[in-house]
Amino acid sequence: MRKYLGVVIGVAALCVMSWAQATTPAPAPTQTPPPAQSPAQAPDQTPEAQTANIPAPTANQAAPVRPYPRLELFLGGTYAKTGFFNAGHWAGLPGWDASFGINATNWIGVVVEGGQYFGTSKIPQATPAPFPTCGGSPSFCPPGPFFNVDTREYNFLFGVQFARRKYERWTPIGELLYGHQGVRGRASAQGETFTEVGSGRAVVAGGGFDRKINERFALRFKADYFQTATAFPAFGKKKQDNFRFSVGLVIRNVHKKKRKLEDETQVEP
Repeated sequence: MRKYLGVVIGVAALCVMSWAQATTPAPAPTQTPPPAQSPAQAPDQTPEAQTANIPAPTANQAAPVRPYPRLELFLGGTYAKTGFFNAGHWAGLPGWDASFGINATNWIGVVVEGGQYFGTSKIPQATPAPFPTCGGSPSFCPPGPFFNVDTREYNFLFGVQFARRKYERWTPIGELLYGHQGVRGRASAQGETFTEVGSGRAVVAGGGFDRKINERFALRFKADYFQTATAFPAFGKKKQDNFRFSVGLVIRNVHKKKRKLEDETQVEP
């Protein structure tokens, strides 16, 4: 009896041990996750390839050239201090000035200019040349220390004009011109009238600035040294130093932007 009881107890013990092992969960096997890919790195590109695709910094680009007008027309009034008759007395003569310029680049162009001055010049009686002297032949004896001469002068010049188109509203300019000029003087005294006519070369050197109004118009202010070398029939050729100041309106041509094919076919949003 004890033998059978021992066998039963042993079988029961084995069953308990088997049930305990069956109910205990087995530990889950650990898995190593695959390495995550960086979103910035494409699967088919290496870091060296990505570095090669990065654009290199560009060098400092030159500033764009400011657009300039190809054609310019200047119309203005002018005032000159003149000594056309070498009398040692300056005459203030008003007049007009007009020029037409063609700009080859944004800083230099060629210009053709014409102008005229008119008014009264006072000539000392002691040095009346090129007019006759008092007591000479012919005799010209106007009253007073000075006598009036009705003066007309014209000039036709051509040359170059310079401009510094760096600023938005102001454009400094300079000019150097050469050409031809003529002077006529008429004086009357004691019922007699004498007219002297002379001509010669002319040189202009000076400058000023333009004040922009809009793309088409600008105001121009300029001051010039105006040298003439007039030769009168009985007086010979002599140099005259004159100065002038001009103010007027500049009319410029305007280039319209050409429409491209992309602009024509582009769909508005």
